[in-house]
Amino acid sequence: MDSNLVVRALGALAHESRLAIFRTLVVAGPDGIAAGEIAQQVGLAPSSLSFHLKDLSHAGLVSSRQDGRFVFYSADFEAMTGLIGFLTENCCAGAPCAASSRSDCK
Repeated sequence: MDSNLVVRALGALAHESRLAIFRTLVVAGPDGIAAGEIAQQVGLAPSSLSFHLKDLSHAGLVSSRQDGRFVFYSADFEAMTGLIGFLTENCCAGAPCAASSRSDCK
């Protein structure tokens, strides 16, 4: 994973609201969740939510799809796995450890 992308992703997640949004999207799974439901779950006004979703999207962590008049957002699990892999690739000096055995996440 490119270091610049890692910095953008970590920067996007380094905010309480964006972290809460991303965690909500991870729980929602690959099908995602409607923007209104996200706002309700994390307790944000729609304008604030939109701002934070845009930041997460620019960092490559979130994608969106239009379904009728609703916009559904979902976490990009491939990007999340890549970020975790980047952070742990040199863990324990290359020896097997707990961090490297977490490949069973779906």
